[in-house]
Amino acid sequence: MTTSEKATIEKFHDLYYNGLAGEGPIFFKTQWMNVECLKCPLDLWIYQEIITELLPDLILETGTHKGGSALFLAHMLDLVGKGEVITVDIAPVTGRPLHPRIRYVTGSSSDTSLMASLLDSRPAERRMVILDSDHSKKHVLAELNLLAPRLSVGDWLIVEDTNVNGHPTFKEFGEGPFEAVTEFLELHPDFVCDATKEKFLMTFNPRGFLKKIR
Repeated sequence: MTTSEKATIEKFHDLYYNGLAGEGPIFFKTQWMNVECLKCPLDLWIYQEIITELLPDLILETGTHKGGSALFLAHMLDLVGKGEVITVDIAPVTGRPLHPRIRYVTGSSSDTSLMASLLDSRPAERRMVILDSDHSKKHVLAELNLLAPRLSVGDWLIVEDTNVNGHPTFKEFGEGPFEAVTEFLELHPDFVCDATKEKFLMTFNPRGFLKKIR
């Protein structure tokens, strides 16, 4: 990628993230089946590719919001014919979409006891984890350190919104998911960042697609 190409991508990324003047962020206007889904559609496409490749028994999502992404993931599991979604948020369930593959859980994704109760009694399975709750570096690191040992070789651990704090947008955010991933990878050689999942040039999760390799 040339310097000019990189600059063009980052400029568009920043425009997409913040939206046109006076109109607000475009991702705030994104819906899945009429349910608000605060994602970049390019990332959702990558998610369906990972789901088709992995055929997960479980997708664990942290940060539920209105349930649009959980519904999208459940529909992708419908298409491959297996799996369930557990989605965790500190806000109680109110008006979120119902689907037989979705289980809503109220609590903190950094709560050791909660994660143990959700995951440790399950049989051996393929897992995909998507982190989209509190985006502070401290919280994301806590999630990473809590959930990484609960994944097997070939499983995916996706850290969302690594694009903030100037990577390349929202420069005033402060240390967040990107910095958490950087620190995590330095100490966990059993995970690698798979840059092929950034093939559409713009992603809200730069360096955030982590795969367990050993």
